Amino acid sequence: MTLNSPDGPTRLTTLYREQIWPSPWVFVSTALVIPASLLVFLPINFFAGVIIAIVLYGAIVMVLVATSPVISVSSGELVAGRARVPVDLISTVTAFEGEEATLQRGRMLDARAWLLIRGWVSPVVRIELSDPSDPTPYWIVSTRSPAALVAAIASAKAAQNI
Repeated sequence: MTLNSPDGPTRLTTLYREQIWPSPWVFVSTALVIPASLLVFLPINFFAGVIIAIVLYGAIVMVLVATSPVISVSSGELVAGRARVPVDLISTVTAFEGEEATLQRGRMLDARAWLLIRGWVSPVVRIELSDPSDPTPYWIVSTRSPAALVAAIASAKAAQNI
């Protein structure tokens, strides 16, 4: 990835990258569409029922895979799904797991926060922003490796201060 700066294009180094794939149990539970569609379509036509069941499950799997967000940290910015923020606008980053993560996603959540959470990923990272013009106080991002994400953001911030 390159950024244009007044001094010319700058190459960004990716410090962290994670795609938040659905857990296996999500694929197993959505497979229940197969017997449900067979129940509906088998009385009409056996082959149509089997084909519709396979196509429906295939479509669900494709949607789950296609909508899996990517979290990446480069030397200049944090990308979480479709959102981007320069690392110099990040003030503090905190990782939460277990009950603390549940509280961050629930009772302690500010309604103005930007969320990239997935129900099948328990740990979250809270990324506080220092941009006074942004009404979003912080981001909550689901991640399977919160310590690595926190370390990558800290490393990107340190690289910006050099």
